[in-house]
Amino acid sequence: MTQSFISIKKFVEEPYSQILGYPKATNRQIKSRINELEKLGIKSILLTGPTKLGKLEILGKGYVGVVVIAKKGNKQVALKIRRTDSQRKNMRNESMLLKLVNSVNVGPKMIAVSKNFLVMEYLKGEKISDWISLLKGVGSSKKLKSTIKKILQDCYRLDELDFDHGELSNMSKHVIVGNSKSTIIDFESSSTKRKPSNVTSITQAFFIGSGIAKKVQKIYKNPSKKEIIIALKQYKQKRTQQNFDQLLKILKL
Repeated sequence: MTQSFISIKKFVEEPYSQILGYPKATNRQIKSRINELEKLGIKSILLTGPTKLGKLEILGKGYVGVVVIAKKGNKQVALKIRRTDSQRKNMRNESMLLKLVNSVNVGPKMIAVSKNFLVMEYLKGEKISDWISLLKGVGSSKKLKSTIKKILQDCYRLDELDFDHGELSNMSKHVIVGNSKSTIIDFESSSTKRKPSNVTSITQAFFIGSGIAKKVQKIYKNPSKKEIIIALKQYKQKRTQQNFDQLLKILKL
């Protein structure tokens, strides 16, 4: 069945209204949010994705908001909708963090923001864990190494910014691999006030701690955990390009 974009005017009605006002909103709040979307140039929403909200399919759901595909002009975008029970008063702080990571070419591009909505570049792709599970045959080791290296380089750029993503130990929800590029997403828990641990967290997730590490190990032989931990300690003591390059060398990237 081909899915089609639904006009935002329909989102005053159930079941669609639960998307705009999740988990609970008044009619007045929903109408106000539709006006807000019109000002942002958002005309319609496509309900598809790996996450369910009741019976409706969406791209994702977190503590701050729910994410759907929307249309701004003729362009598909990712639309993050602030939850009505979110502790965040608006989406502006997250938009500033996204702009900051965009300045070093990390993350989906920030397009527009309002009180309850964040409009971003839509990046079609698989969650990293699903993508690794589907890797098979000739060239899979090379593809995997190249993707891991790209993500680690992004993490190094974030470390250089003194920017901590905050959730990269749970990597499967926060890294997407697409046809054209792989990227880190979802900066709602990020901070410039914590000591960054992006490279450390993602290295541990890929090679030491998680279910993803087991999947990686099946595709290419990892160095010993001891070697990785020594290289990470050196990097944590001095976050230099030299120590980062040494880590890549140990990881055979």
